[in-house]
Amino acid sequence: MKIAVVGATGLVGSVMMKVLSESDLLCEAEVLVVASEKSVGKELIYNRKVLKVIGMESAIALRPDIALFSAGGSTSAVWAPKFAEVGCKVIDNSSQWRMFPDIPLVVPEINGDVLSKENMIIANPNCSTMQMVMALAPLQKQYGIRRLVISTYQSVTGTGVKAVKQLENERAGIDGEMAYPWPIDLNLFPHGGNFQEDGYTTEESKLVNETRKILRDMTIQVTATVVRVPVKGGHSEAVNVELRKEFQLADVRKLLEEMPGVTVIDDPAKNLYPMPLTSQGKDDVFVGRLRRDDSQPMTLNMWIVSDNLRKGAATNAVQIAEYLIKNNLI
Repeated sequence: MKIAVVGATGLVGSVMMKVLSESDLLCEAEVLVVASEKSVGKELIYNRKVLKVIGMESAIALRPDIALFSAGGSTSAVWAPKFAEVGCKVIDNSSQWRMFPDIPLVVPEINGDVLSKENMIIANPNCSTMQMVMALAPLQKQYGIRRLVISTYQSVTGTGVKAVKQLENERAGIDGEMAYPWPIDLNLFPHGGNFQEDGYTTEESKLVNETRKILRDMTIQVTATVVRVPVKGGHSEAVNVELRKEFQLADVRKLLEEMPGVTVIDDPAKNLYPMPLTSQGKDDVFVGRLRRDDSQPMTLNMWIVSDNLRKGAATNAVQIAEYLIKNNLI
């Protein structure tokens, strides 16, 4: 098995390589580290081996079986089809392909069954969407979901290395390049992605559209507010879920505890609840603060936290690759 990591020098790309090295199924695969021309020739360490970064054309010529893309939407738009043309399965972490009707948008635990041998480009969902649907999927299956009201508290790592550096500079009192229009340390702002004509941001729209596509229900009503917070790793979400059927909290808890990839941490009496600090470096989605919304029937409040670079990006991409291999879809 030959796997290309496209965007290997970036924040998500480096985590993809780490997750690959931890995969029982893929750790022995030959890995090609691929990046833009300015990075060609750089050396990266993978499984105690020194690998040299190669360019796009060189990678295509080597005909990898799978390419994990995390190089931005514009790069993916140009190069993903070129990799696919030589028989390479592309798993893309950008937003470029997610809403194309014929491109699967996949979280393997939820809708891996949509994948087939014919799918040459597969989309990885947005990090904030991905962790949320992991917690919502068992509820959707059991009760149906009518409406979601979402507030996110998103780490600066979701923006990339430049944003992390800005936060570090601010904490050290160093003037440097700004990834955001405002200081991030000791601050937060309701701005993730780009503002659209309707007043919502692109990050907020992703939560609406991607959730419906993954859960396969276009009737779910969704509204969201995305907030960037001075945290280095881990996205958090307060989600108000209006279900279509009545529920018992004990049953909801059981459904979440039985969901693969979800861990329930919910004991407020002992100050136990999910936090970004304790989710870093882990693949699970953590859920807590489960409680009924007393202001209206059939409605639940929940708090969802996950490492946005692991399950929110790299881990899910590697899990898609594992799913393809296990189900003979390559």
